[in-house]
Amino acid sequence: QVQLVESGGGLAQPGGSLRLSCVCVGSRIIFSFSTMGWYRQAPGKERELVANISGVGTTNYLDSVKGRFTISRDNVENTVFLQMNSLKPEDTAVYYCNQIYGVMNYWGKGTLVTVSS
Repeated sequence: QVQLVESGGGLAQPGGSLRLSCVCVGSRIIFSFSTMGWYRQAPGKERELVANISGVGTTNYLDSVKGRFTISRDNVENTVFLQMNSLKPEDTAVYYCNQIYGVMNYWGKGTLVTVSS
């Protein structure tokens, strides 16, 4: 059974930084070949893809976070990271970790990021 556990959310000031982590528990082999992603959902809005990274390291970013956010992965520790710099109030949302491997699609429970002064 695969379980995704996010951490690192919290309150940040505009212009500040946060680093999100997502540990995949239960499937070391599958993690290495999975596409890992971070999604977010703000109040009253649909969930959107923020960034993802393939098993070979190819990355993809939402236009509004390009140059500010960086996704990375550690296949030894089964962990995916999202480094968020130059945070803006509009980045406020619940951030969800996602894992895709073939037809398998797993979600974490989410971690809240609030950007406010």
